Amino acid sequence: MSSKVTPYKDSDLNKKQQVTQMFDNISKEYDGLNRVISFGIDIKWRNKVVDIVSETKPERILDIATGTGDLAISLTKTNAKEIIGLDISDGMLEVGRQKVKQKNLDRLITMVIGDSENLPFEDHSFDAITVAFGVRNFETLEKGLSEIFRVLKPNGIFVILETSIPTKTPYKQGYKLYSKYILPTIGRLFSNDQSAYAYLSESASVFPYGEVLNNILRKIGFINVKDNPQTFGVATIYSATKG
Repeated sequence: MSSKVTPYKDSDLNKKQQVTQMFDNISKEYDGLNRVISFGIDIKWRNKVVDIVSETKPERILDIATGTGDLAISLTKTNAKEIIGLDISDGMLEVGRQKVKQKNLDRLITMVIGDSENLPFEDHSFDAITVAFGVRNFETLEKGLSEIFRVLKPNGIFVILETSIPTKTPYKQGYKLYSKYILPTIGRLFSNDQSAYAYLSESASVFPYGEVLNNILRKIGFINVKDNPQTFGVATIYSATKG
């Protein structure tokens, strides 16, 4: 599974430590390169996540693997009273804090450093929890999902936005070409960490998606599990609730 894929092949650090180091390294270039790599479509995907969460009228939201805070900031449209963005990389969080401050959202959004597999919150703390492009970086997927289940309130909603692999021709072939050759090349040309974008591509290629991830969520205890592929299947939005 994805836990075997790490950013730095010759490192003695575990996956969690390597992912932290990687995102610290690319934090200042991440937003710009992310827009280029996704052709800006990731903004549309995040807006769909916001729409799903908005329907539940949450008061308190946790955005895990918040990175530079794009989704946390977008989630202010839900009219929630409190949004917490959590990430393991302080470099990414620092960029996010500046964005939050510039938008005068300091009183609504709190950016905190933390481990998704050991969340620093009480049981049943949040009405909604989101993760955008973060679950494939969990060192132990089921442990991270179990922690999310623990801190989510009964009847609360959990929404994942994650990369997936198109299953239909010619999108499957096109995606393979793009992810194997073009994405790592962009990373090598424009990033100060050449391993990072190769890892992001490789980790996406081996991560469980569709019904496989649905079944993992059900195993944890989530109900009403649904998956909604986006843009020919290059990403998928998953939603689930806590019974």
